[in-house]
Amino acid sequence: QMENCDLHLCFSLNLTLIYLIFSSSTAPPTVRIIHSGHACNVEEERYTERVYTIREGETLELACLVSGHPRPQIRWTKTAGSASDRFQDSSVFNETLRITRIQRLQGGRYYCKAENGLGSPAIKSIRVDVYYLDDPIVTVHQSIGEAKEQFYYERTVFLRCMANSNPPVRYSWRRGQEFLSQGSDKGVEIYEPFFTQGETKILKLKNLRPQDYANYSCIASVRNVCGITNKNVLFKLSNKTASPTIKLLVEDPIVVNPGQTVTLVCVTSGGDPTPTLTWVHSADELPKKSVLNGGTLTLPAISIEEAGVYSCVASNNVGNPAKKSTTIVVRGLKKGRFWITPDPYHNDDNIQIGREVKISCQVEATPPEELLFSWLKNGRPLRSSERMVITHTDPEVQPGTTNLDIIDLKFTDFGTYTCVAVLKNGGIPEISIDVNISSTTVPPELTVPRDKSPLVVQEGDTVELQCLVSGKPKPIILWSRADKEVPMPDGGLQTESYDGALRIVNVSREMTGTYRCATSQYNGFNVKPREALVELTVQYPPAVEPLFTEIRQGLGRAFTLNCRMLRAHPSKVLKYEWKLGTRLLTIGQLDQRDETDYHVRALNREGYGEYTCEVTNEAGAGACRFLVTGRAYAPEFYYDTYSALWQNRPRVYGFKLQWTQQNPLSVDRIVAYRLGIKQFTTAQRNQEIPMEGAIAKGELITHNLTELIKPEAYLVRLTPITRFGEGDSTDRTIRYSGERKSFSCSFEDEAVCMFTQDKRDDFDWTRHSAATRDTKYTPNTGPSSDRVGSKQGFYMYIETSRPRLEGEKARLLTPTFNVAPKSPYGTVTSSPTYCFGFYYHMYGKHIGALNAYLRQKGQSGADSSVWTLVGNQGDRWKQAKVNIHPTASFQVGTTLWEEQWVINAELRWP
Repeated sequence: QMENCDLHLCFSLNLTLIYLIFSSSTAPPTVRIIHSGHACNVEEERYTERVYTIREGETLELACLVSGHPRPQIRWTKTAGSASDRFQDSSVFNETLRITRIQRLQGGRYYCKAENGLGSPAIKSIRVDVYYLDDPIVTVHQSIGEAKEQFYYERTVFLRCMANSNPPVRYSWRRGQEFLSQGSDKGVEIYEPFFTQGETKILKLKNLRPQDYANYSCIASVRNVCGITNKNVLFKLSNKTASPTIKLLVEDPIVVNPGQTVTLVCVTSGGDPTPTLTWVHSADELPKKSVLNGGTLTLPAISIEEAGVYSCVASNNVGNPAKKSTTIVVRGLKKGRFWITPDPYHNDDNIQIGREVKISCQVEATPPEELLFSWLKNGRPLRSSERMVITHTDPEVQPGTTNLDIIDLKFTDFGTYTCVAVLKNGGIPEISIDVNISSTTVPPELTVPRDKSPLVVQEGDTVELQCLVSGKPKPIILWSRADKEVPMPDGGLQTESYDGALRIVNVSREMTGTYRCATSQYNGFNVKPREALVELTVQYPPAVEPLFTEIRQGLGRAFTLNCRMLRAHPSKVLKYEWKLGTRLLTIGQLDQRDETDYHVRALNREGYGEYTCEVTNEAGAGACRFLVTGRAYAPEFYYDTYSALWQNRPRVYGFKLQWTQQNPLSVDRIVAYRLGIKQFTTAQRNQEIPMEGAIAKGELITHNLTELIKPEAYLVRLTPITRFGEGDSTDRTIRYSGERKSFSCSFEDEAVCMFTQDKRDDFDWTRHSAATRDTKYTPNTGPSSDRVGSKQGFYMYIETSRPRLEGEKARLLTPTFNVAPKSPYGTVTSSPTYCFGFYYHMYGKHIGALNAYLRQKGQSGADSSVWTLVGNQGDRWKQAKVNIHPTASFQVGTTLWEEQWVINAELRWP
C-alpha cells in the first residue's frame, strides 16, 4: 500500500547519517547543539548562533550531536561568566553538558568543539541567558535645602527602588491603590537617573503634602518572561519616618583578660521604620562561637586573636545606615627578650671592671600602657641609684623595654639580674628573664664545623646546617639566604635557631645555595653581629623523557628509541644503559650530548617487550620506558552509518556492521577479526572474520550480522588478529530499530549532500543564496530568500540568460541509494515505497518545465518521469511530494529549462 508523504517527518530526520553512507569511509566532523530541560525560549540568531534562555535554579542540559569518522572527540568550553561557577577554563569531554540548579553567573557562551584529525575542527556555540528577578528594595532619602530664592525652602523625599534582574526590570509605583505615573500628580516626579543604567527608578515627592504620607508600593516586573512573576515591596511613609540612630551601652575600649566572656549591647535610639541591627568585626567574620541576639553580641571565652574593632550597624532603608564601634583589647604578655651592651663609650665587645654595662629587657604587652617592670639582683629587689640606673623608656627602641645601667662595674656587681614584667591589676602571668653578669660573660664567636660546609645531600633527604656559637650567654642565631630576596625553606626571609642548627626536612633542588647564619642581639650581646656562610648543594637524579611510550611495530621493521635527559645534578658524569626486560643491551656515557638512541634494524619476535633506558648520576637514576608490541590498534566502528537493519524473517533481523582499522599499516597485516556477540542476558559467542590481503588506511570493512532476535539488543566486540596475536578490542551496542531511514539535504554544506551534476546535460546547477544575489540583472525573477525566509540560506539554481539557449537542460542527480530489505539472494522481497519531497521556486515570465526522474541500476531504458510541472508558479516557495517504487539501486534526477529553481530534496524509506 502506498503511503502518504509527510513533509514534516521527512525534514526533521538527520541528514548527515545517510549522507555518510554514500561518502568515503573517513569524513571531517560536523556538529550541532540541541537542548532539553526547562528552556524558556530558544532564538535563532544570524550566522547560526542560538540563544538559550533558562530560569535561574532550573537544570541546563545541552547535547552536542556530532558526525564524522573516525569518531570525533568532543570538548565543551565556556567563555564569559564567572570563574567561580566550577566550569572555569576546564572542559567537559562528553556529549551532554548538564548543570543542575543553574545560577546567574553561569550564563555565557558555551562552545562545543568536535575534531577527529580530518580537516578543521567543527565548532558550534550557544549563548545561555539565565533569567532571574530578585526582591526589590526601597531606600528613602530626605533633603532640606535652599532652592531658587533665598526665602523659599523645600522639603523633598526621594524613594529609590532597585531590583537585580535579567532581563532588565520595569518598575511601577503605587500609592495605596492608586498607580502613579509621570504627570498624574503635580507633586510627584518619576525618573530614572542616567548613571543607574536602567537599574533604578526614583519616585520624587516634592514639597511634602499631607496626602503624601501613605503606603507606597514598588512593583518590579520582567513581564512574566520564563514564568517569573512580579515582585513588590511596601514602604510606609509618615511624618515620623527618619533614618536610624543607635547607642552603644559599652565602654570604649573594653579591656579584658583571655577567657572572659564579653557582652556588647547596642540599642536603637531613633528611626522609623524600626531599624535592623547587625554586628561586624573589623578583622574578619564574627567569631564562630559568638552569640547574636538582636542588638546584643556575646563573645564567650574570648582569645587574643578575637580582639579588634566591633561595629554595630543599624539600617531601616531611610538615609544612611548608622554605625558605632568599640575596640576590645585582650590583655596579655608575650615574647620576653634581653640584650647586654658593653661600655658604649669604648669600642669594646667585652665586659670589663670599671666600665659601664647596660642590660636591656623587652616584652610585648597588650595594652602597652599597663606594662610594669621591676628588677631583681640575685632574687632581691633592686632600686635605681646613682650607679644602678633603671629606666623604662628608650627612644632608640620600640616601647615595652626597660634598661638597667651599671656605672663603673665592680667585682661585687657580678650576679644574676632578673627583669620582671607584669600588667596592672594582675590576672596575667608575669614574665621574668634572668641575665648573668660575671667574669665568664663573654661576647659570642661563630664558626662552621669543617665537615658542615659545603654540604652535599640528595634530594628528599633531611639535612642539618650547623653554626657553632660560643660565648656566655649564647645568643639566638638568625638564618637567612645569602641572596636576601630568596625565601627560606619555611617561606619566610629569616628563621630563628636557639641551638645554632637549621634543620630542613625533605630538601629539594630549589634549596641549593648559600645560607648565612648570624648572631642576634636578642638573648646575647648587643655588638656587631658575627656571621658565617654555609654552602648547600642538593643533588638530584636525572629527569628524562619520555617516561613511558608505547610503540607498535610489525616484524622485520626498523625503528629507533630515543631517551633524552632534561636536567640533573651533577650533570657532568652521566651513564646510561639500555635493557630489554632484564637483558642488558648496551651501556655508555653522556658526554657532550643530552640524549641517547637505541636502534633496532629488524624486529624479531624476541625484540618485543619493555625497553628501559636508565640514565644515572651520583643521586640516582631516571628511566625512559618503551613498550614495543605488535598488537594491532583498535578498530573504529563507523558510527555515522545509519543502523542498517532489515528483516529476514518475522522474528529476526540483521545489521550491517561497518568499521575502519586504526593505523593498519603500523603493525603486521591483520589476518582476521575475532567477532564476539552476546545478548545482554546470555553468554557471548565468538567467530572469526578472515581478511584477504592488507587493509588500507581508511578502508571501510563491512560484515553482515544475521539471525538477531527481535527486539533484543546485542553487545558486539571486535578484535583484530595479527601474527603477534590479538590486538585492542572495540565494543558497541546493536539495538533493534524498526524506524524508517531517511535522507535529507538543505544545501547548506558546500558538498551539497553528494548530489552530482549529470555529465550528459547542457549546463550545471549552482549553489546560491539570496544574500549574494544581484537583482539588478534579474528583476522579477528568483527567490528573495530561502524557503524558511533567510537571506543567508543556500539553494540550487540555474541562470537562463546568455549564453543559454531554449531547450537546454540542467540535470542534478542524488547519490545512489540501495533498496532494502533484501533476501539472502539479493532480490527485493517486496516493493518498498519511498517518499521523495522537495521545495521549488518557479518565478519568471519564461519558466519552462521542471521534471523529476527515477533512474534505476541495471535498467538500460530511459529514466522514468515521476513528477513534472510547467510555467510560472509565482513568487513563493512551494512543496512537492511524490511516492516512488524502485526495485533496484536508484537515483533521483531533476531537470529544468529556463530561469531559477530551487530544490530541498528528501527521501524516506518505509
